[in-house]
Amino acid sequence: MVKRRFWVVLVGFALLVAGLAVAAPPEQPTSLSFFVAGDTRKYAGPDYRDPGYFLTAVEAMRSVGPGAFIILPGDLDPATRFAREAVTNTLGAAYPFYPVIGNHDAAIAETMTYIRGLNAGGTTLPNVVRKGPPRCEETMYAFDWSDAHIVILNEYFDGKSDTGADGDVSDATFAWLGEDLSSTTKPFIFVVGHVPAYVFPDMASGRMRHEGGGLEANLAHRDRFWKLLKEKHVTAYFCGHTHNASAKKVDGVWQIDTGVARGKGDTGAPSTFVKITVGASDCRYEYYRADANGLNYKVTLAGSLVKD
Repeated sequence: MVKRRFWVVLVGFALLVAGLAVAAPPEQPTSLSFFVAGDTRKYAGPDYRDPGYFLTAVEAMRSVGPGAFIILPGDLDPATRFAREAVTNTLGAAYPFYPVIGNHDAAIAETMTYIRGLNAGGTTLPNVVRKGPPRCEETMYAFDWSDAHIVILNEYFDGKSDTGADGDVSDATFAWLGEDLSSTTKPFIFVVGHVPAYVFPDMASGRMRHEGGGLEANLAHRDRFWKLLKEKHVTAYFCGHTHNASAKKVDGVWQIDTGVARGKGDTGAPSTFVKITVGASDCRYEYYRADANGLNYKVTLAGSLVKD
């Protein structure tokens, strides 16, 4: 009898523990943060390692991050390996680096060869889940990281060559993007290209550049692209090209123009990088901007991409 009671008590205790385990609240997903900074061009090269250029921006990222990876939305030329050198020497040799093709990159064969080589075969970069369409496998791709799905577009792909267009979402790109966005189940989706869909002035200096250029040069393609982003619940579109930083919500979709991260190499607007933080139910952006000497990066604008 005593032995039977012992087993009844033991089984009851086990059931209690199991019940407590089931009732325990699930763990919240770990937040993800990453950086977006573009248009570095020659100011990431070997002649610009002194304070006040791209290297200083990367050092500022380290001090506020370090984040999981960095995306550069185009114009890395001419020596892209030095942009990567600045990143890996500061943030670590294995720090992930995702390049985007800009207009200056597309115009330089050596730069294109280098960028293609970073994603050889279309799946070399970390966490790539979909390589680009034929003849653009290496410079257009999508990758997943935590709760985020991130699409890197090559807006210079015309369906035949990855340098054949001039800042456009071609028919081939549009078809590939539609298939990719339909296949993801991630709650946060980001699309990255070089040129803006809408050109806005810099949030600090008011400077305007490239009005009527980029995706605005083909409004039919621009409008169907933006409609697709809205229909597929894209969180934000990241871009560069204008050198002017702005954060605008257009017809339900955010456009985050990341400005220019070349320090004092561009005096028309403050040097900038953007930090994105993805949490369980929110996604926030922070614009870090430097002083006129390309130093002392501070948050000048912050907000939510999902909570108005």
